Amino acid sequence: MHHSNELLRNVHQGVPFPEPESGICRRSLIRGDCLYYHYGCDGLDDRGWGCGYRTLQTLSSWMRLQTSDENTPPTLREIQEALVKTEDKPASFVGSRGWIVSFEIALCLDSFHQVPCKIVHVRRGAELQNQIAELHGHFDRFGSPAMMGGDSDNASRAILGVCSGERGHYLLVLDPHYFGAGGSLKKETAHAEGWVSWREIDSFDQGSFYNFCLPQLAAK
Repeated sequence: MHHSNELLRNVHQGVPFPEPESGICRRSLIRGDCLYYHYGCDGLDDRGWGCGYRTLQTLSSWMRLQTSDENTPPTLREIQEALVKTEDKPASFVGSRGWIVSFEIALCLDSFHQVPCKIVHVRRGAELQNQIAELHGHFDRFGSPAMMGGDSDNASRAILGVCSGERGHYLLVLDPHYFGAGGSLKKETAHAEGWVSWREIDSFDQGSFYNFCLPQLAAK
């Protein structure tokens, strides 16, 4: 059962920018509302395998709030069923603890929302800076939340913005690995414990590859 009314909305608002506003500072953020889906938020303990699903639900919540679709984002089981239906996964995937990555998230956003996604591949974390202009362009043009995942750094996370300043480039990361029931987390705690935070791109695994899933739907 969903308790989406208890989930934090726009948990990123109020997180201080990593660098002060200046001549060369560029900030690009999502527009519109999204809900923070995380481990256990619907009563299902998905620790260790559910981060991709939770990130997908966060992106899905943004799309539903854009299109005033009354339905809640798909459940983990509904996501698995959709991936079996598209023949991305075998029937045994339903009810399993199988991970999903950027490719499956793109399939699901197309399946549930008819929204295509662009997948941007970064060969290793040390090359993230080469994609900063593309990420600024994405948030400026579409304003939709993105998903980021990798291989040796295989945690899935939502990206809600990018900031470039004098000292470097930063991504606004929404981390689905907080575990607790929907409504158990206060916005102030999420900020204090870093569940949503600006991360300097050098802090990502420099040897891991990364994929970004960028939904091609513009904020209204």
